[in-house]
Amino acid sequence: MKAISYRRYGGPEVLEYGECPEPKVGPDSVLVKVRAAAVNPVDCKCREGYLDAFLDAVFPVIPGWDVSGVVVQPGVSVPEFAVGDEVMGYVREDFLSRGTFAEYVAAPVRTLARKPRNLSFEEAAGLPLAGLTAYQVLTHALSVGHGDTLLVHAAAGGVGSMAVQLARHFGARVIGTASESSHEYVRDLGAEPVTYGEGLADRVRALAPDGVQSVFDTIGGETLTVSAQLLAEGGRIASIADGTVTTLGGRYVFVRPNPADLYRLSELAEEEVISVHVARTFPLEKTADAHRLNEEGHTRGKIVVTVDWES
Repeated sequence: MKAISYRRYGGPEVLEYGECPEPKVGPDSVLVKVRAAAVNPVDCKCREGYLDAFLDAVFPVIPGWDVSGVVVQPGVSVPEFAVGDEVMGYVREDFLSRGTFAEYVAAPVRTLARKPRNLSFEEAAGLPLAGLTAYQVLTHALSVGHGDTLLVHAAAGGVGSMAVQLARHFGARVIGTASESSHEYVRDLGAEPVTYGEGLADRVRALAPDGVQSVFDTIGGETLTVSAQLLAEGGRIASIADGTVTTLGGRYVFVRPNPADLYRLSELAEEEVISVHVARTFPLEKTADAHRLNEEGHTRGKIVVTVDWES
């Protein structure tokens, strides 16, 4: 099969397009014919070796954790899916090797859910990791609910845009940081936009003089420190970017595959509670360019790689 792989850690230049062995299908997995795979910042961190301390890399590594596609072969102990089922998944295992930037991926059933019927394959590929991250932070770590005021950082990004939509559905008021060029987009998602950077605290206090009940941090560093100072008494803070949040009494969250959560996201997408904005698509052989664009860090929504089965 055709796939993207890398034989050593490094920048986008280490990504190679070519033939790789088709993955074997374990008893608890299904073989998915990939239609699209979304790019996430963690893909670039894996490629550069930043996760080597806790994820073994079995080279050559096929990168990618997000996928949408069609089941072509269920494992021998899989009653959940049948040939022809359209699925999406956050296909993360406890090692780096057989990812989603390929024509086929062997996906454990615990990483999959049915694809929302109203989303394209490109949109569905952008939902699992970002959607699960937002959902798990909001529900499991922050318990965001009706009447809360939530501050979401990078509200125009893949995770941030999901967090805004979900929090609004849960009945929260949302303040979202973004560049000025993305304010209209953030407002359309349902948040009150503020510009990040110097003076952030004053801009947030102007909107929420008594502080915010929750903070969803996606940036870390000084932004995290400032955000903690904006919490109302008893407020909650969680970060997906900076483990030092625990020293501030908050929660660090690393998203995990969870089929129940993923199925709920599929339902919410079909109910048109959440949508996925695909900023740009690239063909599989141009995955390195997709990584480069993702690393620029100014994308609204998701960057998606597609697999062309017409040629």
